[in-house]
Amino acid sequence: MLDKIISGGQTGADRAALDWAIEHSISHGGWCPKGRMAENGKIDSRYQLEETPSQDYAQRTQWNVRDSDATLIFSIGQNLLGGSLLTKNFAIFFNKPYLHFSKGDLLNNQVIIFNDFLIDNNIKVLNVAGARISQEPEIYQFVYDFFDLFMI
Repeated sequence: MLDKIISGGQTGADRAALDWAIEHSISHGGWCPKGRMAENGKIDSRYQLEETPSQDYAQRTQWNVRDSDATLIFSIGQNLLGGSLLTKNFAIFFNKPYLHFSKGDLLNNQVIIFNDFLIDNNIKVLNVAGARISQEPEIYQFVYDFFDLFMI
């Protein structure tokens, strides 16, 4: 089943997934921009992320999609915007499976769909992406709660 969670280390969905993985002793990692920058400053070294050669967030996003078996994208609103939409487009480009969950979806249904998604696609390395805190302040808790429910 799931061996590793990766993300880009941005505030919000990325950090929630990494924090959850750390707390539950699941391997984690991923790519972050050169300089380990996020919207709130430098990404803490406790997150086992590798820096891309560029400070461009798009390169980090691309490499995390490329290096994972699949991507799970979270948002509070129904529509994907900005980096979340870019993540979806990279998944399509690399022909990688992806799912998008928004807060309006039923959490229990999401967990069932996600479990089937993991099994059907034999996913070992999952890229988690989504909104940052400044765009959707509720995103961190939504993502963390999702993974907590998934582990029950």
